Amino acid sequence: MARIRVSTTIEAPVDEVWEYVRHIERHTEWMADAESISFRGDQTEGVGTDFECLTKIGPVRLNDVMVVTEWVEQEVIGVRHTGLVTGQGRFTLTPAGTDRTEFCWTEELQFPWWMGGRLGDAIGARLLEWVWRRNLATLRRRFPPGDGETG
Repeated sequence: MARIRVSTTIEAPVDEVWEYVRHIERHTEWMADAESISFRGDQTEGVGTDFECLTKIGPVRLNDVMVVTEWVEQEVIGVRHTGLVTGQGRFTLTPAGTDRTEFCWTEELQFPWWMGGRLGDAIGARLLEWVWRRNLATLRRRFPPGDGETG
């Protein structure tokens, strides 16, 4: 199992960051590896939201199927991966002072055997950590210090 944890401090209060990240369809705006997101029903937020994310990293392209398993307003979005890659992921938002948010992204993923099994898990974890650190830098830039607006 690949275990990944990345985090960043965003120069905006939790309510502003939440208002942006709660919109799952907008995750393609800050996730370089997420090409498109499509919902598998009418629900677009909250527990039970079912969606597919077309994901591309280098030559590897796959449809990541996810279901939201945890949704706590202004605190947590948790998902279960149910496609070729299985596991669970979680975004947490924590106040880090008056107008700052600690945004943490954790994942525990199992890659299919044809992606290298345990070796694939280890390599995949390092690669995804690198990609997701860049994603969080992009997310952080959507909230310039003193702007007070979401991007």
